[in-house]
Amino acid sequence: MSDTRMLEAIASLVPHGSRVLDLGCGDGALLAHLQAERGCTGYGVELDDANVQACVQRGVNVIQLNLDQGLSMFGDRSFDVVLQIDTLQHLRNAETVLQETARVGRTGIVAFPNFAHWPNRLSVLAGRMPVTRRLPYQWYDTPNIRVGTLTDLEVLAHRNGLHIQDSFGLHLGKVVRRWPNLRASTAVLKFSR
Repeated sequence: MSDTRMLEAIASLVPHGSRVLDLGCGDGALLAHLQAERGCTGYGVELDDANVQACVQRGVNVIQLNLDQGLSMFGDRSFDVVLQIDTLQHLRNAETVLQETARVGRTGIVAFPNFAHWPNRLSVLAGRMPVTRRLPYQWYDTPNIRVGTLTDLEVLAHRNGLHIQDSFGLHLGKVVRRWPNLRASTAVLKFSR
C-alpha cells in the first residue's frame, strides 16, 4: 500500500489500541502506521521474502505464511481487527480466506481494486483490459488472479453470513459513498460474523 492517503483512510477504520492481524501485509507500512499512530499491536502475514525483511526492518512482527494454506495457527477471535488490504485478489481460495478472516477477528476489513470503476468499464467496452493507476498491469503480467467489484464483495459477504458494518469506496485517498461501485477505484468492506 504505497498511497499515504489510502493508508490513512484504512487506518482510520481501526480502533485505537486494537490487536491487529494484517494478511498480506507487504512491507509492513500499514501495521507500522497503526502501531505508531493508533497504539495497535499485532502481526503481519506475508509470503514474499523481501517484504518479510522490510517488515523486520520497520519493527513489525511478521509471520511468513502462504494465505492459501489457511489461518489454522490462529484461534477463533484472536484479533480485534483482521485486515486484507490488496490481498483478496491474489488468493486462489479467496472465499476460504474471507471466512477465516471472520473467524480469527472480531472485525474484518477488506479492500481491493474495484473492477467496476468507470474507467475500467470504458476499457472493457473498448475491447481492452484496463490499465490504470490502481490496476497498473497488463492482462498478461498482472499478479491479480481475481477481479471483483464492491457489489461482488457485498454478495460474497452476505452469502457467508457476514454482517456488513460499512461498505464504501476509496478514490485517490478520499472516501466515496455515493455510487462507490462506479466512482471508486478501491472497494472497502468492514464486517463481522
